[in-house]
Amino acid sequence: MHSVTIDPAILYFGTPVALLSTENDDGSTNLAPMSSIFWLGHTAVLGLGSSSRTAANLLRTGECVINLPSADQVDVVDRLALTTGRPDVPEHKRVAGYEHEPDKFGRARLSPAPSATVAPLGAAECPVRLETRLVDSYPLGGSDPEARGRTVALEVAVQRVRVHDTIRVPGTDHRIDPDRWRPLIMSFQRYYGLGTELHPSRLATIDESWYR
Repeated sequence: MHSVTIDPAILYFGTPVALLSTENDDGSTNLAPMSSIFWLGHTAVLGLGSSSRTAANLLRTGECVINLPSADQVDVVDRLALTTGRPDVPEHKRVAGYEHEPDKFGRARLSPAPSATVAPLGAAECPVRLETRLVDSYPLGGSDPEARGRTVALEVAVQRVRVHDTIRVPGTDHRIDPDRWRPLIMSFQRYYGLGTELHPSRLATIDESWYR
């Protein structure tokens, strides 16, 4: 096989989809889909456009809820795909077809659920809800003066994890069953789910307390 050099418009090789809850200026909760996210231990790193309502809310309040929908909730996520919480829709989003939506929960047909450690409401129907606080933020774009600052990496610490009982390993208190938990995945801006386990993992034999 010969490799070839390409210049893809976007690098989304496959990451989980999340709905981020943040608190607006008026105390209401904004809900926004995103998929630039990864975890290290109990820290998550979020990649967001710096002009988004979500980034502004999170930087102002220092709090958010990461709601993780399952693969069978793809229609819920797609209802929010071309919406923004900003009344003044940025020009680049307006051209792409975005519209202002003040009631994101109503648009997605999700139920707001109270959080215990942060102000933003979570989405009750999502099987996983992570209550988080902002640790730090980093402008992205490198040395390119035109690109720098258009996107921002936001480091958040997970304060509390709430999950539906249906995705736990039966008979355990703190283990998620990956055969029951089927996350929604985005790859090159298209939705996918996971298949069955491919091979036993030696990492899975390590006791979870080792990571703490």
